[in-house]
Amino acid sequence: MVRTFKGTVDEHGNVRLLEPVKLAAEYPVLVTVLDEESETAVSEITLLSEQALAEDWDRPEEDEAWAHLLEEEQER
Repeated sequence: MVRTFKGTVDEHGNVRLLEPVKLAAEYPVLVTVLDEESETAVSEITLLSEQALAEDWDRPEEDEAWAHLLEEEQER
């Protein structure tokens, strides 16, 4: 299972998690350093991709693939 934890890395490379983490064993990790604008950038990327995704999802094949969910919703 992959889990993500928020934290910080100081100028000396020390990683400090914002919450305690309990694991049953030692695990490998990846550390991604985000720039200060990363939270805003994610929102911008989401907004910019909205039109492209809408065009891709607004096709008869997509409607057919998801029709069973609409039927279940209408039955409730």
